[in-house]
Amino acid sequence: MHRHLITAIILSLALAVAAPAQEFPARRASDSRQQPLSVLSIIPAQGEPGMTVTLNGSGFNDGTAVFLGSHQLAAAAVSGKILSFELPDLPPGVYALYLKRGDGATSRPYNFMLQPLKPVAAALSPDTVSTCAAGREREVVLSGANFQNGAHILLDGAAVATRFISPAALSFLAPQLPAGMHQVQVKNPSDAASGILALFLDSKPEILGASIGAEYVSYYELVLTGRNFQQTSTLVADGKRIGTGNQVSGERERLVFLGCSQLVYQRHPYDPTPREIRLQVVNQSGEESGVFTISAP
Repeated sequence: MHRHLITAIILSLALAVAAPAQEFPARRASDSRQQPLSVLSIIPAQGEPGMTVTLNGSGFNDGTAVFLGSHQLAAAAVSGKILSFELPDLPPGVYALYLKRGDGATSRPYNFMLQPLKPVAAALSPDTVSTCAAGREREVVLSGANFQNGAHILLDGAAVATRFISPAALSFLAPQLPAGMHQVQVKNPSDAASGILALFLDSKPEILGASIGAEYVSYYELVLTGRNFQQTSTLVADGKRIGTGNQVSGERERLVFLGCSQLVYQRHPYDPTPREIRLQVVNQSGEESGVFTISAP
């Protein structure tokens, strides 16, 4: 009788000890689900639309939403400690960034600076313009991204007349500037500016062709076509230098400037037999064209 009573007491004590041990893990799991939302770092701490922001902290789950001001954003919880989202296309400024979980828990707000979307300058077409070019020959198309209505092209820091083609293309007419490299960038109405591209204004003369023109009793005209010819250009014909302007006393041959794309060489041949003539144009700056060869008297 006493033996059965002792056995019953021992069993009762064993059950009383075991019951809390079975409930303890479930209680810990429940505590984990109710962990407060906490943000330890925001990377980056500021950015422009389209950038991805990563939050490190604790208490994140698949039901955690990100708010930027009053705007709820799609977010992805990589784990309970990492959450990422993409910055939306909103006006630039400082927004309150905070988290809200499905159970109603919220984090404290953090100030986040949304920067204006920067224009991207990718390429110029063409990237070289002849100083001799005129009209639409001077048009340059700038391709890229994020161009806004009202965007301006800056040439060496000064705004030039800009034609808006699309958010990915703008154009302008290269003004008359000194030859050499010039800086081109885009500035949106928000004052956000792109990186810098290089535009080269080329003043080097080039002979593209030569042909025999009008013929007279003692001379004929050799017509040179090309680019970047100047009023002060000099023609070197087989080593002999012929200048433009007034004819030098005692010198019969001369060079006539008809425009930046055409020169006329008034040549007085000693012999009407055709032979190879080597021609080169030299500008006052010292820039020289390549040598052009033609068969003529």
